[in-house]
This record gives sequence, C-alpha cells and structure tokens, in this order.
Amino acid sequence: MPEVLVPGDRVERWVANFQVRHGPSTLRVTDGALRGDAGDGSSFAARLPFDQSYDGAADAAALAATLDAAVPDDWGVLLVRKGGFAVARLSGTTVVASKVGQRHVQGRTKAGGQSQQRFARRRDNQARAAYEAAADHAARLLGDLAGSLVVGGDRGAVEEVLADARLARLAVVGTRLPVPDPRRAVLEQAVADALSVRVEVVNADG
Repeated sequence: MPEVLVPGDRVERWVANFQVRHGPSTLRVTDGALRGDAGDGSSFAARLPFDQSYDGAADAAALAATLDAAVPDDWGVLLVRKGGFAVARLSGTTVVASKVGQRHVQGRTKAGGQSQQRFARRRDNQARAAYEAAADHAARLLGDLAGSLVVGGDRGAVEEVLADARLARLAVVGTRLPVPDPRRAVLEQAVADALSVRVEVVNADG
C-alpha cells in the first residue's frame, strides 16, 4: 500500500487535493487514524508520527493541530547504509546533538575465484567497521534515550547496528525511512519525514 509523508502544514491541502482528484470524501476516525473514503472507491488513512493514536475530530485541520503534542520530548534518528551513517538526538523538533559519518566500502567486483573471495572478505570487513562506527556514535548520543527511535536506510545495516548490546533498550517506532547514503541534508530531511503525518493511500484505479 503506497505511503506518503505529509508535513503538518500541508495536511489540509493534501486532503483537499485528494477530494479534487477523487470526489467528495467521507471523513471518519477509526483505529487511531483519520480516514477518508471517496465516491470513486479510493481511500486514505492518515496517522500521526511516532505510532501515536489519533482520537480527535474527523477533520484534517484537527489532525494537524495535534502534531506538536505527538512529538516526544526526547527522541532520536538513526540512518545506516553500507557506506555511512547519521545519528541525531532531538528535543521536540530541535536537534540537540548529531553525527554524520562516511566509511569507504568497496563496490562489487566481477573478478572470480580467489580474487573474488578476498574482495568479498575485504568488503565485509569494511562494512563491519562502518557498522561498528555507527553503533559507537549511536551509543554515545542515544544510549540513554528516553523516547522513540526512528530508523532509515538498508534494513540489514540498521539491524546490524541495533544488534549492539548498548542499543538494546531503544524503542524503534514507525516505518523504516528509505534514504540515500546519509549526509547532513539527508539527515535533515529524515527528521522532517519523521515529524510528518503518514498517509496510506488506496487508489481505486490501481
């Protein structure tokens, strides 16, 4: 099911545009989400970030107005891909500490035989070093985190980092964010995405 991330200040416009595309919609609140059902059979379910349940009025403006209250006082972001990582700790919407790092991990080779095996071992060692660096910084910045953790990047890479015993108590929430190699701008966008309303869309035409 397609999911889009909608910043709080665009939620009303998004719902209005949905109705323009699909016709007048009936809005209701059920299962902790604002749901819309259009006459053409299309529908959406808008959910608050951080796995928070919405139980307010069946209205886009009312949903958007609850966003600030849904944001934890202490939460974090962890992004990991083979060649880099980004970690941030936030208080509400403010980043209070962060670290972005890159590690060289070689790409795949077309060589065969022993050369390929040596290359694969070297590549695995480089990736392991990158994950260890990510875990070290995550433990330093997030080890005593009181609130939620939002993650993004390669599933396997994220799991490798979170397997570190120092990070065992962290509570991951929401959907894993699909991000390119972590850089400062990528981290900033990930924070914005983590704060956005998650909207699952079902289009009647597909």
